[in-house]
Amino acid sequence: MEQKRFYLSETDKKIAGVCGGIAEYFNVDSLLVRVAFLLFLFSFGGGLVAYIVLWLCAPQKNNLI
Repeated sequence: MEQKRFYLSETDKKIAGVCGGIAEYFNVDSLLVRVAFLLFLFSFGGGLVAYIVLWLCAPQKNNLI
């Protein structure tokens, strides 16, 4: 069985593909993930930090051998 991995989305991205990648990983609509990030950003202020960390740390599918 293939291990499930998180990647930045190449097809469903607005800025870097973080929300699209999360949506693909959990098999949910990317709009829900984007709304959750915005709510997290405006209510706790951590959404931007989390987005940047995921953007810098998550691999892209096409960069893997």
